[in-house]
Amino acid sequence: MTNPVIPPPGEADNLANPVEAENSIELKEIQGLSQGQIVRRRFFRHKGAMISLVLLTFIVLLAFTSVGLAIGDIRIPGWWQWTWTQIPDVINRGRPTLSLVPEWLGGDGIAIGEHPFGQDEVGRDIFALTMRGTQQSLMILFIVGVVATVIGTVLGALSGYYRRWVDPVIMRFTDVIITIPLIVVGAVLGRTFGELGAVVLALVIGMFTWTGLARLVRAEFLSLREREFVDAARVAGASDGRIMFRHILPNAIGVIIVNSTLLMAAAILLEAALSFLGYGVQAPDTSLGKIISDNQAAFSTRPWLFWWPGVFIIAIALCINFIGDGLRDAFDPRQKRIPTDRALRKAGANLDRAAVVVSTRGAGMQLGGGIGGRGYAADNPSDGDGR
Repeated sequence: MTNPVIPPPGEADNLANPVEAENSIELKEIQGLSQGQIVRRRFFRHKGAMISLVLLTFIVLLAFTSVGLAIGDIRIPGWWQWTWTQIPDVINRGRPTLSLVPEWLGGDGIAIGEHPFGQDEVGRDIFALTMRGTQQSLMILFIVGVVATVIGTVLGALSGYYRRWVDPVIMRFTDVIITIPLIVVGAVLGRTFGELGAVVLALVIGMFTWTGLARLVRAEFLSLREREFVDAARVAGASDGRIMFRHILPNAIGVIIVNSTLLMAAAILLEAALSFLGYGVQAPDTSLGKIISDNQAAFSTRPWLFWWPGVFIIAIALCINFIGDGLRDAFDPRQKRIPTDRALRKAGANLDRAAVVVSTRGAGMQLGGGIGGRGYAADNPSDGDGR
């Protein structure tokens, strides 16, 4: 009997070893870790998500610490010298006092000045207005995301798991909500509830933006409810609620998180659009969209009034999307990190050495020698010459 050809150790670039090497690296990295630790590890490795998380954290801290907080009659002052309601004297014709070009490059030097983002036509500080608008937009973003995610997940889970009469009733109700134009609903409700503050406006918007998520969750539950682990949970006596929210829901968490982040990014754009049209947050409060709306007549003469609110709207929306992308990759068990060539060569060499050891021991057994022992044919008197 001919022994198989043993490849030389260290050859990791053949047809079989790269896949085995990647699996070996993946298993070695997650060995002994819990599911939460694996998720955190994958999320922290997503560079785009981590940069976005740092930038979003900076925006949140800057917005809520610079001009303070105002909740009803409760006011907490911030470290910035102006508030969004003060009207100081106009200096430098309202131009921004922020300078980032050093003098040796022909600029005015590094300076912040009294009004780094400039002033509007009445003298209000644009930096203070932008920070207050960012506060309002962030609160709306968070509340809409939570409300829409909870409603969409619950209704989608119930529809996909129970089916029968529950599925048609929930889906027809969802279709009715979808047929109502969101911008029209937002305009009507914004005019009605906009004066009550951003919190009430966000709650109302969140109650009309869950339809897409509900359909996606329903599709995931329809697929996952037929899997073997669900049948095993039923046999074990688990209740329907436990099966839905402890067994099926964690397997659909990637879809839910990605669409929740999309909802949150869309919420800040919707609020900006409603405020620009005059149906969002009402005076004396402000938001990023309202700042742009109030100064639209000065677009050609004072464009800096639009730069900073627009930059913060785009930055927040992009950060939310990148963070959602990182969370999706972290929660998805099918996602694998591509190892470097050095790691592949090292893992492939280890696999080759293990194959050499196994093949050598097998050859020894076939020849009847082995290492430190006798072969099977010599020990069995009923086989071969031992009859």
